[in-house]
Amino acid sequence: MTTAPERTADRYPSRGATETITPREDPVVWSPPGTAGPFRPSELSDFARDGFSAVGDLLTADEVAVYRAELDRLVLDPATRADPRSIIEPKTGSVRSVFEVHRISEVFAGLARDPRVAGRARQILGSDVYIHQSRINVKPGFGASGFYWHSDFETWHAEDGLARMRTVSVSIALTENLDTNGGLMIMPGSHHDFVGCAGETPKDNYKRSLQMQDAGIPSDETLTKMADRHGIRLFTGRAGSATWFDCNAMHGSGDNITPYPRSNVFLVFNSVENTAVEPFAAPIRRPEYIGAREFTPVR
Repeated sequence: MTTAPERTADRYPSRGATETITPREDPVVWSPPGTAGPFRPSELSDFARDGFSAVGDLLTADEVAVYRAELDRLVLDPATRADPRSIIEPKTGSVRSVFEVHRISEVFAGLARDPRVAGRARQILGSDVYIHQSRINVKPGFGASGFYWHSDFETWHAEDGLARMRTVSVSIALTENLDTNGGLMIMPGSHHDFVGCAGETPKDNYKRSLQMQDAGIPSDETLTKMADRHGIRLFTGRAGSATWFDCNAMHGSGDNITPYPRSNVFLVFNSVENTAVEPFAAPIRRPEYIGAREFTPVR
């Protein structure tokens, strides 16, 4: 007689009847102290404490020009707009995001392999890494909507089946990030606790959540307590700067009502020792272009 495969233990329950707060069980920096890489030891210590690290000069101006031209090419291509991997801005009808850009574009695939990028991911996660998700975010001026407060891990755990907090993201600016054009905000230290959100996951939730997120959102009361405790950091910087942040950091961004666009490349690296299983709180998996099921390490 055959038996069903053992279910992976759920260390971080979410999408239940009530909201819960669970202390983090996983490390933030997985590599041993002194592990060589692009980050200095002090930067890794700050990342473990705060849940983020800002790198002011990741790319040169010439490199930014190459990646910005590729972003513009993709966004203006009618084939890209018609691709299901493209998300359309509900207010303006313009392209909001294009997913799986490391597969669509060899230019962005090269950026994901860059030792300044992949090397930092390996250093934080303590292993080889693969790309769980990649996208370009286009936030044009005059009305592009923001992303409400959330933990990425809550979604990746509930809807993609990532069991452990062994995932890190980097947002690389291709336009200047001002304090007025809808920049990234993070609550420093918020990654040490997991907010299990209330409410079930609707079927095909990703179709709505990538335009305006509803499921997986903490309550106003919890967000207020977290903001009072941790504060809020707004990230600004020139094109070519980057912000690395932990998968469980509470973050969001506002609408961009200025004339000045805010566009970036967003890469999510996951440990090859934390590959996705079945979703923990969703009826079906999200499409592979949103949550990868191909676990080949970045080389």
